[in-house]
Amino acid sequence: MSEAEPIEFCPRTSGAGVNGSSVFTHPTIATAVFFTRPELSAILDLYGRKVAAGEWRDYAIDFGREKAVFSAFRHASDVPLYRIEKSPRLARRQGAYSVVAATGLILKRGHDLHRVLSVLEKHLHLAAV
Repeated sequence: MSEAEPIEFCPRTSGAGVNGSSVFTHPTIATAVFFTRPELSAILDLYGRKVAAGEWRDYAIDFGREKAVFSAFRHASDVPLYRIEKSPRLARRQGAYSVVAATGLILKRGHDLHRVLSVLEKHLHLAAV
């Protein structure tokens, strides 16, 4: 820039776009996949039950371009015991949600998060005597 060229200032928007929708232009966050509040609530409910049972102790959340991942750990320094993944590009095929074990085995995949998370719940079975 030379001294003769004026500096252009762009006015800030109030954060609301057309029809009251919010304008969000951050290049990396706008393209990332996130868990919605109800999805995260269901996952954290399961996590809380597992912590109370002494099975899980730590977690990590990763938001990427292709998928969002919730990882559950037994110890903070271990590999994750389970990964709960949300991959929107698989939503029309096998389902957007999956539970993956530490070995990489997909335990359950589907369209409904609650049904997919049920694979991690312990079910008590009554034995006939």
